[in-house]
Amino acid sequence: MAKFTFRGGIHPDDGKRLTAEKPVRAYVTRGEAVYPLSQHIGAPAKPLVKKGDRVVAGQKIAEASGLVSANIHSAVSGTVKALEKREVPGSGRMDCIVIDNDGMFEEADFASKVRPLEKLFREDVISVIREAGVVGMGGAGFPTDVKLSPRNESAIDCIIVNGAECEPYLTSDYRRMMEEPEKLVEGLAIVLGLFKGAQGIIAIEDNKPEAIRLLREKVEDQPRIRVNKLKTKYPQGAERQLIYANTGRYVNSNMLPADAGCIVHNVDTIISIYEAVILGRPVISRVVTVTGDCIADPCNFIVPIGTSYLELIEAAGGFTKEPAKVISGGPMMGKALYTLDVPVVKGTSSILALSRDAVAESTPTQCIKCGKCVSICPGRVEPYLLADLAEAKDTDGFLKNNGMECCECGCCSYVCPAKRHLTQTIAGTRKQVLANRKRG
Repeated sequence: MAKFTFRGGIHPDDGKRLTAEKPVRAYVTRGEAVYPLSQHIGAPAKPLVKKGDRVVAGQKIAEASGLVSANIHSAVSGTVKALEKREVPGSGRMDCIVIDNDGMFEEADFASKVRPLEKLFREDVISVIREAGVVGMGGAGFPTDVKLSPRNESAIDCIIVNGAECEPYLTSDYRRMMEEPEKLVEGLAIVLGLFKGAQGIIAIEDNKPEAIRLLREKVEDQPRIRVNKLKTKYPQGAERQLIYANTGRYVNSNMLPADAGCIVHNVDTIISIYEAVILGRPVISRVVTVTGDCIADPCNFIVPIGTSYLELIEAAGGFTKEPAKVISGGPMMGKALYTLDVPVVKGTSSILALSRDAVAESTPTQCIKCGKCVSICPGRVEPYLLADLAEAKDTDGFLKNNGMECCECGCCSYVCPAKRHLTQTIAGTRKQVLANRKRG
């Protein structure tokens, strides 16, 4: 049977063997809990608490401040210690609510607010998801209630669950698929209930055969859901590539997935939808892979949002040696950290500690026009040329040569024999173009 895929891509060492077969462990945070007001795309949330207030786990401590924004809930009980700027992974300093954890984990009454699904209208389900603060948990952080409210809901005919997890080292989604498949299937069924003409696809790379087998068993009585086996290749889980692999539809930088009749959700997002609608539970925890060759006991934790990275690394046995680089996320698209005194946020999928910094060790040289970056580019652009144009600050040339179609996956930098920082150079110009457009 043919496997679903796309043009281009690479095959880096996936590193998943370190944690793939280790069941998720619950971690109970000990120290203070830190909640950035921007854990999502859009406007920062507005604080609902002040210094000295007592809060309980599950209590809403900041509310969405616009259409594209998201509520934030405390994962611990305790006293609000401060509202101040703190370091946030990959984002610098940001306004945060800091809670002094009392260790009691007194919870709000979730169950009393739950209404039977069959009694909820479409607007009710979306309202529950918004109230729970559900966002894209794969890292993008787009508010899920907004994604589920396209201009033309009747045009949506495909809901794709991204179970590819193509980023090396990460296994948090895999463990959720293996350990909580019922929540995943029922969460997808909830979303399909919002789009009567849509079919559901759970898309999984073929390096996860047990997950494919298990979920195919779970969807046997779900006529609107199927499991697609994807070819293992990075970046198979990138939104545009995932849509093309599963539907044959092309999405460019001027389109939203909804323009192609699709909505894509991460595994953790779908499970969060299930927990919000069926259990009344807001987003107060997530699964995080703590891994790398510098970690004593690489593993997956289910972690209260707001927990310190330092705490999690200690819980995984600490460092076996001083890492050359620690990354929030995976090695291809994650963000290198200059401090570990940062909190787990909704989009934290992994903490990766590596003994080698391959980027720092390499010295870029002149492009040899080998064409490798062009042959593997999933965005079908010419990375070497775009990087030249970006370095020359030729924005017009950059746009003329489809620079905005780059998805910043890092494939070109990975294969470049000259060790040029192609992705970073292109990304800088893309960021500037988007900022200029936003300014008008």
